[in-house]
Amino acid sequence: MSAEPAEPAGPAGDAHGGGLRKVARVVLLDPEDRILLLHGHEPDDPADDWWFTPGGGLEGTETHEEAALRELAEETGITDVELGPVLWRRRCSFPFAGRRWDQDEWYYLARTSRTATGTLGLTELERRTVAGARWWTCRELARARETVYPTRLAGLLRTLLDEGPPARPVTLDTEIV
Repeated sequence: MSAEPAEPAGPAGDAHGGGLRKVARVVLLDPEDRILLLHGHEPDDPADDWWFTPGGGLEGTETHEEAALRELAEETGITDVELGPVLWRRRCSFPFAGRRWDQDEWYYLARTSRTATGTLGLTELERRTVAGARWWTCRELARARETVYPTRLAGLLRTLLDEGPPARPVTLDTEIV
């Protein structure tokens, strides 16, 4: 499998199944413009792994912004952030944990001065499928041989760092795995 997880490492928050899942993700940058990515894998196959931005599904009447901040806190322990604009939007569909997930993802820019992370808010499935977190430079990301989602993240990050946030969210190519 080479799919992106919906929660930190899987779509654990969508118990009802079916339909298009609304997801808020965070492109979290530190003072050195490094991006935080989480390392996840398929529940029963740690070798089937990938890197991805923190984030997950909206709960109840939550806004995308509220979900982005909640998910970031749950998955990383980082709460002292400045949430910026929506950078990108993406639709994706992938198998994970025995089912197919169809998602509408919004990627928010956020900045933090804190680089220590913790995972106290993970669900049971997330605890089984999140292998850690790492801060990546743009150069490291561009050279990575590991699977990273969204697939063009290195180029998107380079454009963001060179040109700043887009005037309105950029719609990324749909990814279907």
